[in-house]
Amino acid sequence: MSENENPERNEKLDHWVSVLSHAELPVLKQTARDLAVLRADDNRLTTTAVAEVISHDPIMTVKLLRYLQKHKHRAQTTEVVQVEQALLMLGIEPVFKQVPPEPLAEDILKTHLAALPRLLRVVHRSKRAAEYAKEWAVLLHDMHYEEVRIAALLHDIAEILMCCFAPDETLEIRKIRHSDRTLRSFFIQEQVLGFNFLDLQKELAIQWGLPQLLITLMNDANSNNSRVRNVALAVNLARHSSHSWEDAALPDDYKDIGELLRMKPEQVQEMVEEVPADSGADSGKPKSDSNK
Repeated sequence: MSENENPERNEKLDHWVSVLSHAELPVLKQTARDLAVLRADDNRLTTTAVAEVISHDPIMTVKLLRYLQKHKHRAQTTEVVQVEQALLMLGIEPVFKQVPPEPLAEDILKTHLAALPRLLRVVHRSKRAAEYAKEWAVLLHDMHYEEVRIAALLHDIAEILMCCFAPDETLEIRKIRHSDRTLRSFFIQEQVLGFNFLDLQKELAIQWGLPQLLITLMNDANSNNSRVRNVALAVNLARHSSHSWEDAALPDDYKDIGELLRMKPEQVQEMVEEVPADSGADSGKPKSDSNK
C-alpha cells in the first residue's frame, strides 16, 4: 500500500494541516520586541527597518505572506515573495493591526520548556541556511537573491511549527535520532507522527495559498533548477554543520556546492566554515542538531 493509499496516515496528515491552517501562528519574543521598538519611534519606523526584523523570523515571515495572499488585490498579477514588497503593498500600520507579532512562541511553550531550545535551534539553522543561499545567489549573479533567501528561510517551516504545536513529538523524534544516527529523519518522523515534515509542508503551502514561485523554490524535487538547488544545498549545509563541522555528510555537501558555484570542494569548505554573523542567542559555532 502506498503512502497516498494509507487512510490512517492521510487522516493524521490532514489533522495537522487543519490545525496549522487555522491556528494563530506564534512569533519569537525577540521579533515582537524589535517591532515594538520600531513602532515606538517614528524616526526609525520605515518599511526597510520593519522588513529587516520580519524577514529574520521564519514564522513572522510566513504569517505576513499568508495574509497577503488571502487579501491580495484582483489587479495583482505578479507573485510577491519578498517581505519589503509585501509591506509596501499592505502598508506598515495595517500589517501591525492585521498581522500582529503574537502570540509568542515562548509563551506557547511555557508548559514544555524542554522544547524551546529545540525550536530556537531549528530557527537558527533556518536563518543560517537563508544566509548561505543569499550569498551563493549573489555569487551566481541572481538579481532576485532575496527570493532565494526567503525560500531557504522557510524551507523547514513545518518542522518549526511542529516544535511549537507538537513539542512532545518533536522531542521524541530528536531523541530517537540521537540514539541511532543510522536512522533517516524521514523514517523517524513517519514512525512518531504518521507522516513526515516535507509532506506536511507541501500541504500547508497549498492551504495557505503561498506564491507558486516560493513553493517551487522550497521543493527539493525541482533540483534541476539551479535556484532550487541553491536552496536545497544551503539547507543541507546548515543542517549538517549544526551537528558538527566534522559531520560525515559535509564532504559531499562541499562537493555539491562546488559544482553549483564552479569551485573546488576545498574552496567551498574554507568559505562556509566562517559561520554567518547572527545577532540571536544561538550565534557562534553551531550546536548539536542534525536532521539528516
